[in-house]
Amino acid sequence: MAFPAISPGISGRSRSTSYSLSWKQYNATLPRPGVPPPPGAAFRRQALREARRRPAEARLRVVPVAYFDAASAEPLLPQAREALLTALADGWADPARLHREGRQARLLLDQARESMAGDLGCRADELSFTSSGTQAVHLAVLGAAAARQSASRGPGHLVTSAVEHSSVLNAADWLARRSGTEVTTTGVDRLGRADLAEFAAALRPGRTLLACLQAANHEVATVQPVAEAAQECADRKVPLFVDAAAAAGRQAVPAGWSVLVASAHKWGGPAGVGVLAVRKGVRWREPLPADDREGRRVPGFPNVPAVLAAAAALAATTRQREDTNGALRALTDRIRARVPALVEDAVVHGDPDSRLAHIVTFSCLYVDGEALVIELDKAGFSVSSGSACVSDTRQPSHVLAAMGVLTQGNVRVSLPSTATPESVDKFLAVLPPIVARVRDTVRTAGSS
Repeated sequence: MAFPAISPGISGRSRSTSYSLSWKQYNATLPRPGVPPPPGAAFRRQALREARRRPAEARLRVVPVAYFDAASAEPLLPQAREALLTALADGWADPARLHREGRQARLLLDQARESMAGDLGCRADELSFTSSGTQAVHLAVLGAAAARQSASRGPGHLVTSAVEHSSVLNAADWLARRSGTEVTTTGVDRLGRADLAEFAAALRPGRTLLACLQAANHEVATVQPVAEAAQECADRKVPLFVDAAAAAGRQAVPAGWSVLVASAHKWGGPAGVGVLAVRKGVRWREPLPADDREGRRVPGFPNVPAVLAAAAALAATTRQREDTNGALRALTDRIRARVPALVEDAVVHGDPDSRLAHIVTFSCLYVDGEALVIELDKAGFSVSSGSACVSDTRQPSHVLAAMGVLTQGNVRVSLPSTATPESVDKFLAVLPPIVARVRDTVRTAGSS
């Protein structure tokens, strides 16, 4: 997707705010006695010095951009934009009220819920809307654990895979610290696929409150064995929580889940709409103060215009899924094949076959991932690096670390539905000299 944008400057107010260089960030990179510098510190200091020497007109030049970070947020689809504008005029009122405007908002909300439930493979009365995917995850994990904890004896037990989204791992850690819940984290292979035997062996009938397994990985795109894990959980009467944020709309939702979450901005809907689905018969108790809204699962009334736009986007994505996946898989296959050939000491991660079509992640030795993101952004390509949703901490990807693969210099390319072969070819053309330049910068800084 090509559109103009302001290239990164020095004030921290650029389009790429995660990687802009402010004085505060610059000071954080300065050497301190006894404290090792963060990765890429020398590169960031040099980049800031160069940025401050450039005249203002050069810093504000317009750069053509190829947006390759759809796994963070897919650009708003036209269908979602149209639905949003319509609902802003007709669905702004409180859907719980009995007056005409309230009834109109409730009608739109019910229509959106029916549509989304159909696309996700659940009943409308099983589905609630939250303010984000993260909130949906927290409610899913904490609510399911709370309901079963009351019926168990002693501290509860939770099972997760090592490559779950940080929101899942943080919720599990919160339970461990607050209630003494024991958390078992199971491993994955070098492709990022959960070890099903280890996952099943970790389940403890009568004690495990919840098992957590994502539908597909958000960093390396590997599809997880959810159907098989669901059968193992069913045999032991353990509910299975599936985080479908990365996969919803892009592949059929796997069967067998007890609790499921998704996030609208991942499929071309607006940000600020999460989905929480709890199967009928699955025990779940609100972990927050009770509210009468959204089936007593989510406090506050939902953003009806945004929900309607999310439903329209999911319907469009689901309808066009086969054609879109075919086109995007051809492009990511090309990236997977060409990057190791073009860049020395580069490794592509994830399952080459059983994967989401739009994501490819690779690592380059002797280079900092953040430095690559900055330089690619200057060249007009928006990509991401590090662990999804926590890249601002500059920590190595916990997903790649769990896989036992190279975590240094990782870049995630995730193509939007509008990506073209031309934009991918341009990316492959600029990548090798950028990697070489960053390596030279790091080598020069290290020798000085």
